[in-house]
Amino acid sequence: MIAIFEKLQRRTSLGWLQLSHERSRLLVALSGIAFADVLIFMQLGFQTALYDSNTRLHRSLLADIVLISPQARNLQNTPTFSRRRLYQAMDIPGVKSAEAMYVNNIIWKNPQTRRQTSVQVIGFNPNKPAFDLPEVNQQLQIIKLPDTVLFDRGARGDYQRAIAQIDQGKVVTTEVEQRTITIGGLYKVGASFASDGSLMTSDQNFLRLFPRRPSSNISLGLVTVKPGHDPQEVAKLLNAHLNNDVKVLTRQEFIEFENKFWRANSPIGFIFSLGVSMGLIVGVIIVYQVLSTDVNTHIREYATFKAIGYRHYYLLSVVFEEALILAILGFIPGMAVSLGLYQLTRKATNLPVYMTLIRALQVLILTIIMCAISGAIATRKLQAADPADMF
Repeated sequence: MIAIFEKLQRRTSLGWLQLSHERSRLLVALSGIAFADVLIFMQLGFQTALYDSNTRLHRSLLADIVLISPQARNLQNTPTFSRRRLYQAMDIPGVKSAEAMYVNNIIWKNPQTRRQTSVQVIGFNPNKPAFDLPEVNQQLQIIKLPDTVLFDRGARGDYQRAIAQIDQGKVVTTEVEQRTITIGGLYKVGASFASDGSLMTSDQNFLRLFPRRPSSNISLGLVTVKPGHDPQEVAKLLNAHLNNDVKVLTRQEFIEFENKFWRANSPIGFIFSLGVSMGLIVGVIIVYQVLSTDVNTHIREYATFKAIGYRHYYLLSVVFEEALILAILGFIPGMAVSLGLYQLTRKATNLPVYMTLIRALQVLILTIIMCAISGAIATRKLQAADPADMF
């Protein structure tokens, strides 16, 4: 290994010398690669935010198994099923409890601007905590009060003044379907691509907001398994015992069920995947143009190297060295710009768009592959570099 490093140190960095000789061309190339990296970073960031934001509630559920309607597509579109299935689930060995949850969208007046907007309302039994959210569980007594809800402080929209008033202990009211409700407290989950925000309340308050909805029609069934029992095995027993009007999912399967909808059945998931591919294609084209121009410019020099005995793989190594240098140098400004855009996006949309080490390494590897592909295409011209034809 020491001998290899010593050999590399003695080796002239011909690739860097050629790139740095034309500074303007180098800057154009780096700008192009940085632009391609920004495209990839943003699409990957949006894609991850899509899955993370839409499964926040799923991941915080205090349930081992979730019952949903077979017609459900995602949490925003959950047809109801009979509450009797919960009583039937209690007959299965290993089931500790089975609680109902109600979910629906509703139009309410923004307590600050008084403009109408859509929010997601979630109702559950306040005597049985449904979420692993300390802010919610500490205020379960509040939502037992008639027409009282908890509001998501991470909601998207103009709520800053109303949130400040609630933090100060002031009474904040608004209207939902011509019914006055009180915002009794706050919690934080955050906005998603599907919903600007959410409200949590008791099951009784939920039914008051939706008077035409029977209490026997529920959106989700939250099943808790007794200690020592495998949720997978209990889910199989439930699936065999219950009718076909109920779909049985473990909590992890419920999360994947939501992700699958956004990945396969929603156009937005396809758009983000396509954006990553387009960023790679743009980068490949830009780097190829730079390397191809460089090879054409120095084709006589490459032919001379061949004439004095340098093998073809050495010439290829020079081009790939240039590709690697472009990949690393172009990645740095691309990542820096993406960090700023991530912060701007979080502030504007309340979506969880964050830079992670894994994503940075992922984009760096994609950038190196992108530049390597461009280098491989550009080196085809070196095979035709015949000294006899050049001079």
